[in-house]
Amino acid sequence: MAFGNNFFDFMGRSVSNFTAVETIAELLNEEGFSELRESDFCWNVQPGGRHYVIKNDSAIFAFIAGEEPSAAPFRLIAAHSDSPGFRLKPNPEMTVTGCSGSDDLMVKLNVEKYGGAILSSWFDRPLGMSGRVILCPDRDLPLELETRIVRLEEPRLIIPNLAIHFNREVNQGVALSVQKDMLPVLGYVSKTLGGKNAIRNLLANHLEVEPDQIVDFDITLFDLQGPEQVGADGLWVNCGRLDDLAMAWCALQALIEAGSGSTTRVMAIFDNEETGSGTRQGAHSPVLRNIMRRISADATDEQFLALVAQSAFVSADCAHAAHPNYLEKMDPVNLPRLGGGPVIKVNANCKYMTDALTAARFKQICLLAGVPVQEFVNHSDSAGGSTLGNILTSTLDIDGVDMGIGLWAMHSARETCSLDDIDMTIRAFTTFLQN
Repeated sequence: MAFGNNFFDFMGRSVSNFTAVETIAELLNEEGFSELRESDFCWNVQPGGRHYVIKNDSAIFAFIAGEEPSAAPFRLIAAHSDSPGFRLKPNPEMTVTGCSGSDDLMVKLNVEKYGGAILSSWFDRPLGMSGRVILCPDRDLPLELETRIVRLEEPRLIIPNLAIHFNREVNQGVALSVQKDMLPVLGYVSKTLGGKNAIRNLLANHLEVEPDQIVDFDITLFDLQGPEQVGADGLWVNCGRLDDLAMAWCALQALIEAGSGSTTRVMAIFDNEETGSGTRQGAHSPVLRNIMRRISADATDEQFLALVAQSAFVSADCAHAAHPNYLEKMDPVNLPRLGGGPVIKVNANCKYMTDALTAARFKQICLLAGVPVQEFVNHSDSAGGSTLGNILTSTLDIDGVDMGIGLWAMHSARETCSLDDIDMTIRAFTTFLQN
């Protein structure tokens, strides 16, 4: 499958929300898209114009304008760039005096859990650091700040498990404390290099700047093992951040393949879905509506509302595939399987925005694309999660469907999906954008 290696490259590069957006922007540039900025007074979008907008370095919105931008309805696909994990706190270095020597300090790092991570899946893995660093290059211009996106593979951090000899009940289930159990160990740091400034020094060395030029940073941990093909036929992929970068990849590929037409085709990759979408780069903000309004700049407010009413939206966030060891956790008659095609997500309590009409439309899109479709509903005795679909439609009055590809181990440090599902979803998305 030709897309496979490119998908692996994408996942291998997109180790944080910031590097994911940076990678998507690079791929869009290669396809002839140009960047627009929210601070620009006039976008002057031309028919068929290919552009993207970056928000806070961690969300990206790309579009191909319709043949008449101010009279073109929208076809929207939304996903998100963030995944559960761990973020460094300010002043993260914690020295462990009992493990330190005369010339060095044992340093572990103070972290905060981001989103609903499966904590135990992060033990005993080599971990890197990735994210954003804010610099002040010139001390005489303290408000002139510069942003750098970083990825550090050295030194390799680790969150070591406690040996079973000290915790005989470990296989019976153990409550984990983020503040106690999940602190990554940096290692021995020379006292002359400043154990209390180890992260700032590491970042400065990586960026080739002075440590005092670093004003602040947003740094998360990532698993250094890249994507791996697994399963008897090698058609499953196991890696971190499939939720939701696999869907971001599908949306990106579909946008590129769909090209221009009578509708304006939009890919919206929000941030902070895993924490409720309540940020200026999240789905609950006005950012997407503002972008759509500027694309349709010559339309009156009433005409714009009519265009939105004629538009359609796919909220693309990964779904749960039936786990062979835990089938009792699934709805007994709706059992999505890996490799079975895109999964429509349904919830009677409106955790998803799907209804019979929007589900039917997406099923017909899949029919046109020659793609099978599956459905996911929670077991009636289990509460499910939500996603960005119904959050976005609370600020944008548009019809839409929630769907995703099936995953095993959602929110683990490493998840598993089917490459066939990625291929089929790209085909379905391309058909959706073109119709």
